[in-house]
Amino acid sequence: MGTGCWNGMLERQEIDVLLALAEELHFGRTAARVRLTTGQVSKILKRIERRCGTDLFERTSRVVRLTPVGATLTSELRPLVEGIDAAVRRAVDAGRGVTGVIRVGFMGAGTEQLVLNAVNLFAARHPECDVHIYEAQYQDSRPSLVDGTTDVIVAAFPYPGMVEGPVLMSEPRLLAVSTRHPLARHDSVSVEVFADHPVVQLPTDMAEEFRRDRTPARTPSGRPTLKGPVGATFGDMLTLAALGKGVYPVGAYAARYRPRPDLVYVPIHDAPPIRSGPVWRATNDTARVRAFVRAAVDANLDPNF
Repeated sequence: MGTGCWNGMLERQEIDVLLALAEELHFGRTAARVRLTTGQVSKILKRIERRCGTDLFERTSRVVRLTPVGATLTSELRPLVEGIDAAVRRAVDAGRGVTGVIRVGFMGAGTEQLVLNAVNLFAARHPECDVHIYEAQYQDSRPSLVDGTTDVIVAAFPYPGMVEGPVLMSEPRLLAVSTRHPLARHDSVSVEVFADHPVVQLPTDMAEEFRRDRTPARTPSGRPTLKGPVGATFGDMLTLAALGKGVYPVGAYAARYRPRPDLVYVPIHDAPPIRSGPVWRATNDTARVRAFVRAAVDANLDPNF
């Protein structure tokens, strides 16, 4: 959107630097993100602070953190800027139509087929738009949506901070346990077993809402769950379960797509299903994304796919 005067006080470049620094809390990473030098970032911040008449960040040799005024300013600016960007993007899309490239990821057992179904229908409807698909990983899925290198990911909910589209798949929850585990002989189990057997934990850098959904801190009756070791990837978590280090709740498609001779998948009879669907960033609500989501819904409701 250029760097002209914005809101009469701050230029767009100044706002971009301010918001990036509020997220990164590091001058070097901020400089790389906004394609400036650290000296330029520091100079711009000092200029903004002079204009505001107060410090917006506390900075020492070890830490950078927002002051209360800085936290308020950035929290109020962010939705305004995102709204402007989204409005411009929608206007551009309206003029271009569904063309160009859309980048789609899938994450989790069973989601690849959902995406392939959607891609086939989307390509038939919009032949002038290329689709690039890839398998997303826990650690890169959110950053890729934030920085725009991915437009939409079909993944399991909840996915906090992003728009969650229509549910494309709903699957029962199973408990992955070692074939030597006493629960392996059960026809089904209750969530209450989480208080009696260590539960393999998700990485701490994953969203708290997602971790709470998969591995809650307490059972429905209020008993504290036992925390097992942390797995870095889905494969790691299954291996930890196979080694008897803990049990791990998964969706039913895991039993179909990730069968292992050292694991048994036991139904959890009182757990809600895991729901999956498209997720995308609110400011990336483009014609391409909307068209792909429509295709995903139509394709995965059509018995011919």
